[in-house]
Amino acid sequence: MRAIVKQQAGPGLVLTDVPEPVIGINDVLVRVRKTGICGTDLHIEAWDPWAARTIHAPLVVGHEFVGEIVDVGSNVTDFQAGDLVSGEGHVVCGRCRHCLAGRRHLCANTIGLGVGRDGAFAEFVALPMANVWHHWPGVDEEVAAIFDPFGNAVHTALAFPVLGEDVLVSGAGPIGLMATAVARHAGARHIVVSEPNAYRRALATRMGATVVVDPRERDLHDVQAELGMVEGFDVAMEMSGNAAALRTAISNMAHGGGIAILGIPTDEISIDVNEIVFKMLTLRGIYGREMYETWYKMTVMLQSGLDIKPAITHRFPYRDFEAAFAAARSGDSGKVIMDWTAR
Repeated sequence: MRAIVKQQAGPGLVLTDVPEPVIGINDVLVRVRKTGICGTDLHIEAWDPWAARTIHAPLVVGHEFVGEIVDVGSNVTDFQAGDLVSGEGHVVCGRCRHCLAGRRHLCANTIGLGVGRDGAFAEFVALPMANVWHHWPGVDEEVAAIFDPFGNAVHTALAFPVLGEDVLVSGAGPIGLMATAVARHAGARHIVVSEPNAYRRALATRMGATVVVDPRERDLHDVQAELGMVEGFDVAMEMSGNAAALRTAISNMAHGGGIAILGIPTDEISIDVNEIVFKMLTLRGIYGREMYETWYKMTVMLQSGLDIKPAITHRFPYRDFEAAFAAARSGDSGKVIMDWTAR
C-alpha cells in the first residue's frame, strides 16, 4: 500500500510502498478515505528535538482519519465491513489503575498512533477495536476526518462551565478555532480570541468570536472595558504554548476563574503563583480526549447544529502531501485535509 513514511532520522517524509497492516483477533482494518494534518505531524516532518527524542524510524505517520472498515479480527463483533469510522489515536494499556477504573485518557502507558506505532497516512490503518469510533449518520466526512483534534477542542472548551461566561482563547490555530465554535455553541457570553496571525483572526470571527485581537497591538484590559466586563475572564483556553499568552491570561482572569491549558510550550514558563493563589484560579492541563465521553459530546453537538467546517481551509490529494504540509506550516491556514480516495 502507499503510505507517507518517516524513513530515517532527519527532516522530511517520503511517499512509498509499505506492507499492508496485519490485524490480530481484536483489531479492525480500515481503508483510509481522508486524513488531517496535525501539529505533531509537522514536528515529525521537521525532525525537531521532540521528534528526535520520540520517533523511531521507519514509521508511517498520521493519526487523524476517517475511513471504512474492510476487515475485522475474529473477536470483533460490533464492527463490520463498510462501517464509516475514525479512531482514537491514544492506544492505552488497559491494565493500569486508570484504565481499569474507566479513565483511559489518564493512562500513563499510552502509545500514539503515528507516533509510537504505524499511523493513518496510508491506504490502510489497523487499530484495536476499543480505539474505533463508529460515526453516527449525517456526520460530514471531512469533519469525521478531524474528530481527533475536534476532540481536543471539546475537551478543552468544556473543561470548565462556559454557559453565560466570558471566555478568552489564546491562539487561533485549528484547535483554538474549533474551541471557539464549541464555546459559542455551549452558551458563552463573550469570546475574545487573541492571535497574532491576521488570517486566523478572520477565521476566528467566522467561528463565533465576539472580538479578535492582535496581542502585539492591543491590551486585553482594554477589550474588557469595551465589552463591559468588570471582573475579568471567567474561563481561559491557552492553546498557543506561548509564555506571554499564559501570563497575560492569568493577569486577566476573574477571581475563581479556570484556565484550561492545551498548548505545549517549547521551554519552561515562569508564572506569578501569587496571582493564582490570591485570585483562587484553577489551572488544568488538557491532553487528548476523554474516552469516549468527548467523542459522544462531539457527535451530539454536531447533531444540534455546531458547525466546525469553516476551520477546514485547504484540501489536497495525498500524492501532494508536501504541498499540504507546506500549507499547514504556513500559518495562513486552518485545518488541512488530504484525500486518499483517488488511487
